[in-house]
Amino acid sequence: MRRVTYSMSVSLDGFVQGPDGDFDWPGLSDAVFGIALDEICEVGVHLMGRHLYEAMLYWETVDESALAAPVQQWLEFWNALPKVVFSKTLSTVQGNARLATTGLADEIARLRSEPAPGNIAIGGATLAAQAATVGLIDEYHLRVYPVLVGGGLPFFARDERRVDLELLETRSFDSGVAYLRYAVRR
Repeated sequence: MRRVTYSMSVSLDGFVQGPDGDFDWPGLSDAVFGIALDEICEVGVHLMGRHLYEAMLYWETVDESALAAPVQQWLEFWNALPKVVFSKTLSTVQGNARLATTGLADEIARLRSEPAPGNIAIGGATLAAQAATVGLIDEYHLRVYPVLVGGGLPFFARDERRVDLELLETRSFDSGVAYLRYAVRR
């Protein structure tokens, strides 16, 4: 069965965006970017909310020649990747995306039952919080940056529900970034 993964960059104090909406934190290197490249190679479909979808539209028209080779490689995977957008306000989407026609739980159940390869990735803290609240996330992938932002949009759902995790992988980088991958214990 396809796993549902939630992966994002996060500050040490647990936020994917600071109070001002900023997420440009120190420590991104080619080695850290390599994690995103490794992860996208394992994804078969990416679920996202409207805010992340709109932010990621940048990659639909970016000048590839201005990008470093690893970013170009990531972009090739990203643009080919099927995407499902959850939105109550969008009527159309572009690129290799479609609007969700059912709720999140039903969409994930349908995607899990398909014989298609690759994980089901969830992007965006708000959509991931909805999936986590009803126990739909199988793995958490965190790129923890060495910065405290003091508030903002949290990585983890704040539903006061205990979730036991098993550490699957750790990596640390000279920049101070740490990569952590956990599986939800069922």
